[in-house]
Amino acid sequence: MGEVNGEIRVGLLAYGAIGDQHNGAVTATAGLRLTAVADTNQDRLAAAKEFSPAVETFTDSTEMLDSGLIDLVVISTPPNSHYSWAKESLNRGLHVILEKPMALTVEECDELIALAASKNLLLIVYQNRRYDADFLTMKKLIDEGAIGEVFSYESFVGGYSKPCSYWHSDVAVSGGAIFDWGSHYIDQILAILPGEVDAVSGINQKRLWNHVTNADHADVAITFTDGTRAVFTNSDLAAARKPKFYVLGTTGAIVGNWDPAAGDMPADLPAIITIHRADGSSETIPHLDVTPYSFHQSVVSYLKNGTPMNVTTQQSRDVVAIMEAAEESALANGQPVKPLLLR
Repeated sequence: MGEVNGEIRVGLLAYGAIGDQHNGAVTATAGLRLTAVADTNQDRLAAAKEFSPAVETFTDSTEMLDSGLIDLVVISTPPNSHYSWAKESLNRGLHVILEKPMALTVEECDELIALAASKNLLLIVYQNRRYDADFLTMKKLIDEGAIGEVFSYESFVGGYSKPCSYWHSDVAVSGGAIFDWGSHYIDQILAILPGEVDAVSGINQKRLWNHVTNADHADVAITFTDGTRAVFTNSDLAAARKPKFYVLGTTGAIVGNWDPAAGDMPADLPAIITIHRADGSSETIPHLDVTPYSFHQSVVSYLKNGTPMNVTTQQSRDVVAIMEAAEESALANGQPVKPLLLR
């Protein structure tokens, strides 16, 4: 590795909608320095240089990987190319941060994990919604036993709107409706519920939006060996939105309602977390203070000191395993499938 002044040199491979987010995070994190950006779109490269004027830009991503200017690459290409770009990067001795999902198959995930291990390199997925204020507030309540033992967990994202025609809505590129948002929400489920998964079932419904290939409405149900059940729903046909979170425990419940201040973009603001107690009382819980760029700080601590990260590659791999099982189930109209998990 060619660290300069103790800083880990970072390259951004693709500078799309979240390019500025990664740019800002790297720039704000001590121990990281953004040195290169690659994208085929000159306007995006100009945006990157406006944010970080000293950065080197490339229209050919392979040239950036071969430049000798970076130690770590953040891959933000569409999901169907995560595997190939991660493999190219690891084979060049570079640490890798992948946007989610890790890949579109468990087989690809396992190959990348083995490759990273063989080269003693970091391979990690940017599970940014693990650090959301609403999720962390809810998780702290559950971990502290505020609603007893959780036995039913539901999460929802969506509304009633015509999907965009961008790659997010193309099954061949994104993996489908389950993969697109499930990469966030199923990761949260597995972080909340530590039990052994028994079976997964999935349903994809195509009812209205025929200009895209993603399902219009998708459900994933995860059943644990103790009977605990978690359901994730992603819908573009929900004229009435369900709460973002609806969690039942043996001594209470937690509801995460969408913040009305967000208008038609509810996912842009944290959900309002309310605890409902067995005596009929309820209380809105203030969000925890979240340290900005915690994920990126943990990357630096891991690479420099070997400090374990809260997010692990195996967790992100198991999220793909759940989603792949759900897609297999959906092809059989919801018949349960046993996922190939490491946990």
